[in-house]
Formats: sequence, C-alpha cells, structure tokens
Amino acid sequence: MANRSYLYSADSMPNEAEIPKQVRCISEHNWDIPLAHKLMVGRRTTIVPSMIWNPPIGIAADYAAGTALLRDLLHAVGKGLEDDVEFAECVARTTAHLEKQQAKYFILETGEIVSLSDDDPAASVQRLATQDIPDAVANAEAAIASQNDAWLASLRTDWQKHFASFYSEALYFSFPT
Repeated sequence: MANRSYLYSADSMPNEAEIPKQVRCISEHNWDIPLAHKLMVGRRTTIVPSMIWNPPIGIAADYAAGTALLRDLLHAVGKGLEDDVEFAECVARTTAHLEKQQAKYFILETGEIVSLSDDDPAASVQRLATQDIPDAVANAEAAIASQNDAWLASLRTDWQKHFASFYSEALYFSFPT
C-alpha cells in the first residue's frame, strides 16, 4: 500500500466534536503532498483536527481561493505545454472535478505522509502550514506574474509529479454522505 495525501472538500471545517456533515472526495496522491494539494490549501490555511487520525494534523483552507490559485498556475504552466495533449487532458479533468466537488473548504489529510518520518506529526504539519505551503504559494504567485520563470520551467519538465494526482469521487478513505 502506498502512503498518500488525501484532499477533500466540505462546507464546514472539522473540529474536536465532529467532522463535517458532507465530505466530498477530491484527490489522493501517492508518497507525497504534491504542489497542487499545497496550492489548493494555500489560502486562509488553518490546522484542524484530522477526520481520519487522532492528532490535529489536518489542514483546511478556502476552496474558491485555492482553486483559483491552482487554475492560474495551470494556465501559466500550460503556456509552455501547448502541444502536450496529456497535460491539457489533466487540466480538463482536474478543473471539471473541482467544479463538481465544490464546497466552502478544502481539507487536506496529511497523516500517512507525515508518518513517513520520525518527526512529530503535529510539528510536521505546523511546518507544512507555516513554511512549505506559504513557500509554494509565493513561488506560484511569482510564476503567474512572470517573475519566476526558472521555477515555472521546472514544473513543465515534471508536471505529472505536481499536478497528475488521482481525482475521484471515491478515495481510499471516503466518508458516508
């Protein structure tokens, strides 16, 4: 079994008492928290209780703003991949799925990824929320503004790693509706 990061959407954030009433599946990614997941939880990022594991290792963020950031970056990346049919199909599938599963918040479940190291999971998520995600957002914003061309070029050469996650209505961890 691969360790994965899981991304969901919901109209409320999980709290100590309960998980949201309706949790929609967005995406899962093997062995990493990909750039796309980081960008989607990059606006109004907050650490929340996990819906799957005990420690407070979930990350919630604004859905509409995170989706807009990802779309803008995909557009910028696509300017150098106009002839790449596979990239265009990935963008179309991702965009359609995000529209279909839209809610107020993204919720990123990090447990399987942060457990890969010997670090404290809560400290790892704190670092993710305060350093890694803001750094990814800053790089994306600069690339969108044509001020980070080298980073943008690196994304184009390995776009599958960053954007080609498994988007589905059912993930390994799904929630009853």
